[in-house]
Amino acid sequence: MTTSRPRMKPLLCACLSLSMDSLTMVLAFAVAFGLRFEFQEPSWGWKGVWTSFPTVWAVQVAMMFLFDCGRRWRLRARDIPRFVFAFMSSAVVLAILRFMLSRFAHITIRPPYSIVMINGILVGVGLIVVRWLWTAYMNARTRESRLLTRRESPPVDDATRAYYAGKCVMVTGAGGTIGSELVRQVTVLGASRVIMVERGENALYEIARRMPQDICIPEMADINDKNRMIGIFAKYHPDIVLHAAAYKHVPMVETNPRDGLRNNTLATRRLGEVARAANVAKFVMISTDKAVNPVSVMGISKRLAEILLLDLNGGGTVFSAVRFGNVLGSSGSVVPLWEEQIANGGPVTVTDPQMKRYFMTVSEAAGLVLSSAVLPDNRGCIYTLDMGKPLLMLDLAEEMIRQAGYVPDRDIRIKFTGVRPGEKLFEELDVTDKSYRRTGHAKIYVTNCSNAVASSVTDDIARALAVDPGEAYAAVKALVRWC
Repeated sequence: MTTSRPRMKPLLCACLSLSMDSLTMVLAFAVAFGLRFEFQEPSWGWKGVWTSFPTVWAVQVAMMFLFDCGRRWRLRARDIPRFVFAFMSSAVVLAILRFMLSRFAHITIRPPYSIVMINGILVGVGLIVVRWLWTAYMNARTRESRLLTRRESPPVDDATRAYYAGKCVMVTGAGGTIGSELVRQVTVLGASRVIMVERGENALYEIARRMPQDICIPEMADINDKNRMIGIFAKYHPDIVLHAAAYKHVPMVETNPRDGLRNNTLATRRLGEVARAANVAKFVMISTDKAVNPVSVMGISKRLAEILLLDLNGGGTVFSAVRFGNVLGSSGSVVPLWEEQIANGGPVTVTDPQMKRYFMTVSEAAGLVLSSAVLPDNRGCIYTLDMGKPLLMLDLAEEMIRQAGYVPDRDIRIKFTGVRPGEKLFEELDVTDKSYRRTGHAKIYVTNCSNAVASSVTDDIARALAVDPGEAYAAVKALVRWC
């Protein structure tokens, strides 16, 4: 659990908030004074009108407190009525004071009617505008990389840039978070042609319209369609394949095990066979930390994909896999979900207060994947990326809430939902002395694990796909013996 934080910071924030609001009120009162339409000077003089400002300020601050406006600095559309009602109410209270008190008594709490009305409008609009500007500023400064507790890996080196320059590169799953970033980086590195394979029309359209059309070629195709893939390989003759297409969401694959195994495992094997037949130089598969001692169907399907793909080594094509953990901001990940929950006022859902995960930024992960293909003697290797220390999900959620300008469990509530089927409290990465060896890259390690495959494993997978849907889960789980 996180340690308790000092109370001084919330107190300081409250004081700064009150100071900013007070400054806005002063400016609004000054403008209202200039725009007044009561031209007959009061008996106590125009200068005496300024002595009523403390009363105006006190009433407006009280109404902000009453309508819970003071601490709402991240403005949402549903908060605007609070400010409208608060300053309509303050104008009514001040008008009542002006009417009920005698003409000559208590002059310091009797601002003219016109100033009361104009000031109420100006203050309401002013505080809403100030908060809107603050919200825009906070949105601009919130960066995924700031959630990491370490420095990002440096960009690709000259050797990587030289390796991809002038080559034809195929990226599967090109419309996904990792796939689209691979497309962008490979294009920048000078690839002569980038074949973007994606079965989702909208996802393919989004990446295609952002890339140079003379270099990046969209191919709307399903990697499960072997004949279609054979045609694409025959048409473009890619030198390198970066295989990012997969089902990645643990709960979804857990409840749809047959489709997860078909798409993640068998399609990867078939794609590898097609690549080998087409004399592709290198084939890099994007794997996951969930393939380490897998307990979920998704983890099992990716571990089996590693085994079946690396079993194809021995010909002219070099097959390898790269494991890493969660990518900040990827589609379906917790970061976009939490951003939506924070924007809606919470609660922010966290699985368990003790859950930890490894995280990388998408640019960092894609850059290291590209660098792994350049490493010498990488035939049959499973690479593991150095992701630093795992982050406590609770800390990550609290940091996102603070970056959004709120206070965790005061402004935005955190709700624990419990571990779902297939999830672990702690993901594992093979980066111990017994399980990895170093490479020439400081952030990339080679995992020492057996990739031996029995001849019957493909038959086992075929049987798992053929069983009744109600029995598919158990059939896929039975394959864990090969993982």
